[in-house]
Amino acid sequence: MILLNNRKQRVIKIAHQLFIEKGFQATSIQDILDYSGISKGTFYNYFSSKSELLIALFKSIYKQLDKDTNEMLIGQDASDIGILIKQIELHLKTSRANKLLFLFEEVMVSNDPDLKEYLKQNHLRNVSWIYSRFVDIFGEEKKPYLLDCSIMFIGMLQQHLKFNAMVNGSLLSNHEIVRYCVARIVNIVEEVSIANDKLLDPTLLTHWLPKRMKRSTAFRENLHSSVIELKKILHHSNEQEKYFGLLDFIEEELLQSKSPRGFLIESALNSLKGGLTEIRDFEILKAIEQLAADILSNPSDREE
Repeated sequence: MILLNNRKQRVIKIAHQLFIEKGFQATSIQDILDYSGISKGTFYNYFSSKSELLIALFKSIYKQLDKDTNEMLIGQDASDIGILIKQIELHLKTSRANKLLFLFEEVMVSNDPDLKEYLKQNHLRNVSWIYSRFVDIFGEEKKPYLLDCSIMFIGMLQQHLKFNAMVNGSLLSNHEIVRYCVARIVNIVEEVSIANDKLLDPTLLTHWLPKRMKRSTAFRENLHSSVIELKKILHHSNEQEKYFGLLDFIEEELLQSKSPRGFLIESALNSLKGGLTEIRDFEILKAIEQLAADILSNPSDREE
């Protein structure tokens, strides 16, 4: 399985280079076969089409970006605006290194509905991510205004970057532009909250990203029911307080943290094993371990 995944990733990497050099539209499947040294049958084993390969490329890039972005919050205060600035700079650096804007433009002129739908969903997920980080920074009381502010921020940032490259000869650094836009949005959040003025209700995110929200609800329900079941088993333990505390920590870390700390969750799970005796007990713990693994491997739910 590991060898298969490595071969598939190699095909994605080669295709990525070809898409950048020749363009997505101009690159044929035969080009990809020739450069990667695989057969047509192997290609279709991995991907149903060239478009599916491009989507797999996007997902691979964003999965790594999610991981790197979340790691920046480990041990940090999520409300620290400086961390947000660094995270956004990483997004911009990743986009530039992988020529994502060029590839997005290729998609927009194509007639492929699947590619266009993926880009639409990806844009909505980016809005959702900014919104969630704004909640971290500005607090629950500002929530009603933060979807509007997220959209304004993205638009402001994109236009400044575009204008800087087109007219200013990239005289300003990404850091200067990001810092400036973040500083402006801080003032805007304050202004719209005082005026109680909003256009879009954040509950719209539930309609825009229904699969993500449904999966999130199911995850919460499964995790909570497993934790309750394990608490019943450990109720008579001499170390009940310790085990209950570990379970509460795991649940809070997986549900509330924007960057769940895997090494701490693993340590807590290992400690819980000391209080279990029956095979059935370990099966419940195993279910929690699997839920934790699912969210840790895909924290922002990009892999849909």
